[in-house]
Amino acid sequence: MPNSIFGHPAIDCDVHIAVPNTAALMPYLDAYWYDAFRSRGIEKTSFTLTGDPPNTPLAARPDWRPKSGKPGSDLELLRSQALDGFGSSFAIANCLFGGMALHSEDLAAVMCKAVNDWVADTWLDKEPRLRASILVPQQSPELAVEEIERRAHDKRFVQITLLAMGNELLGRRSLWPIYEVAVRHNLPIGVHAGGLYHHPTLNGWGSFFLEDYVANAFAFENQVVSLVCEGAFAKFPDLKVVLIESGVTWLPASMWRLNKTWRGVRPEIPWVKQVPSELVRQHIRLTLQPFDEPEGSGRLERFVEQMQSDQLILFSTDFPHWHFDGKDALPLSPSSPLAPKILYQNALDTYPRLTETTSVPAFAPKEISP
Repeated sequence: MPNSIFGHPAIDCDVHIAVPNTAALMPYLDAYWYDAFRSRGIEKTSFTLTGDPPNTPLAARPDWRPKSGKPGSDLELLRSQALDGFGSSFAIANCLFGGMALHSEDLAAVMCKAVNDWVADTWLDKEPRLRASILVPQQSPELAVEEIERRAHDKRFVQITLLAMGNELLGRRSLWPIYEVAVRHNLPIGVHAGGLYHHPTLNGWGSFFLEDYVANAFAFENQVVSLVCEGAFAKFPDLKVVLIESGVTWLPASMWRLNKTWRGVRPEIPWVKQVPSELVRQHIRLTLQPFDEPEGSGRLERFVEQMQSDQLILFSTDFPHWHFDGKDALPLSPSSPLAPKILYQNALDTYPRLTETTSVPAFAPKEISP
């Protein structure tokens, strides 16, 4: 594994790729859905997740924005700026497509299937350093499990994508079938910022993008508490959950409060036999960018001290989103003992498939005439 610009190997645990338009998914549909898309005009509809609108400044740094098309839609730009630019040995791609948020479970499942096949064909087949996340319709655990089983044989898919704001809290038993199949296939659950637009916040809809953006941190906190208290980690002791674009500095205070309250009411949840923060250290990981610290404060080291673990943080650039300038993706000195843990060791411990030999299944887009 070659060294990155930081003097250590690096694994980028969050880069973004974008479906250029819905029509690009047409070759990956069966005959029934191909006809349905054409007759209903679905292929002409944009399914951009508006929680991260592509024309906002945060959607892409100016030097990471392609000359045309959506941010994250240019493979050569991803190669030059993210992979070669930071010297990353691997990068885990997240393709967040609005079709996964549809109320129609069947249509959402078809969209996720098409996106996963498009990702394999258009990105993974063309860049050996890329790995990807399996997109699933989380509003239908049964259909989500079907899609995971369908794609799990391709070792280039290294995690499963769920969104931070969905129909229900992620610890609920209705979602446990997803976790069962995830553990069986050595696939962490990647909980990404964003939502299905069914329950935007605990108190209703905000009016501005800023409110939605900030509310994601509260959503991640809710999900961590749910996963601990509902017993998901007790049921699945090997489950790993990666919080993607969650920030990190909210976690110590949240865990302090959860620990304190648990000590007084723990008979209510007898399956939680450890201090909640211990379960978090065992099961939860967080991507580095966007990193929420005042400049020069050394808060990353403080976070590690407060959480009593150097295993929680995974290096990421969040390409092509704009959360830092230049090459300042690592908010500590490369000479710090934490640097190799964050840059690659924690990722190798979190994603077993990164150390497995990848198998590339034979696949070709369907040739369907209009």
